[in-house]
Amino acid sequence: MILAALIPISYLDPKKVGGWDGLTDKLDAPHGHNFTTAWGGTGIGSVNPLGANWLTIVLGLGFVLSFGYWTTNFAEVQRALSAKNLSAAQRTPLIAAYPKVFIVFLVMIPGLVAAALVPKIGTSGSDLQYNDAIPYLMEQLLPNGVLGIAVTGLLAAFMAGMAANVSSFNTVFTNDIWAKYVVTDREDSYYVRFGRLITVIGVAASVGTAFLASSFSNIMSYLQTLFSFFNVPMFVVFIVGMFWRKATSKSGFWGLLAGTVTAMVNYFWIYKQGIISIPSDQGANFVSAIAGFVAGAVVMFAVSLFTRPKPAAELQGLVYGTTSPGMTEAPAAGDDAWYRRPALLGWGAVILAALCYIPFSFWPRRIERPCLKTPDAQSTTSSAKSANWRASRRPRPDCSTCG
Repeated sequence: MILAALIPISYLDPKKVGGWDGLTDKLDAPHGHNFTTAWGGTGIGSVNPLGANWLTIVLGLGFVLSFGYWTTNFAEVQRALSAKNLSAAQRTPLIAAYPKVFIVFLVMIPGLVAAALVPKIGTSGSDLQYNDAIPYLMEQLLPNGVLGIAVTGLLAAFMAGMAANVSSFNTVFTNDIWAKYVVTDREDSYYVRFGRLITVIGVAASVGTAFLASSFSNIMSYLQTLFSFFNVPMFVVFIVGMFWRKATSKSGFWGLLAGTVTAMVNYFWIYKQGIISIPSDQGANFVSAIAGFVAGAVVMFAVSLFTRPKPAAELQGLVYGTTSPGMTEAPAAGDDAWYRRPALLGWGAVILAALCYIPFSFWPRRIERPCLKTPDAQSTTSSAKSANWRASRRPRPDCSTCG
């Protein structure tokens, strides 16, 4: 349903600004050539609209935040847990990665077109904020019938994500915190009632956070801020505990706390108070993610050295390289087919992502078409004219000299 909104917009948007060449021309003129490339202007110390450099992008966004999303986001893990067997559970996130590769285009293209059509979007010179980009384009481009389907899809996507988050919140809080540390050894009906109560409280709190989100320039900055505070420390505990048998439960708690506190200190004190100059909220989020990950990992390793780990028998099937006794199962019929192998699916997703990503990482500068009204252009040789025509045979907006 949500694709019913994004696919038509992503197809029609570039046509509204003269195709991809017209879009890049409109954006390169005010922002520079680096605006429409992935890595241009991301050197350390360079200025770019994202406000981040290649190091914080690779480590903060590419590793910590992205890996944390795929491994600790309950909405993603929930799908794998509901699989019919182990083989299907392994394939679930790998198959989901294929459509996820193309989602970036469905989000990126409308945003770029909105920036081209409304150059001052998100600033005091415009009534539109960054969050208004897709609704604005939906209103401009989609007919009424398709617009209704698109709005329904967006609402359905919101409800699906909300349901998964609420389910994970009441499950974790009720079973892993309340039933384990606060009120223990009660009947199941008590915990069912408590789960319903904590669900109402959680939904009310989430409504309140909407007012907090409105203080950010766009919803992505808000989400990345929350992810750097909470997802990243959970990812540290998850990844260290999964690969290191000596990690203890106490080290996990203190690592989680240290990661969250470090990320908050970086954002609210170092960034917001101007102790260190970071150009944007997103750049600060990437730095917070890196700082939280390092702090959490260091504290986990340090605390584990002074606390007693669980016996090896209790770690079977929980730590990488171990297997739970009696949990091995023969593959279901058809699961041993070559096209269902997790390694093949995983590497296929990596190759597909690279093929989609590389062109925008090393996009060559186009040969500019000369203005035919200038003396220099009139004296251009026929061979040079032919080369320029071949390089820019797609329709392009008139140059500023020609008007």
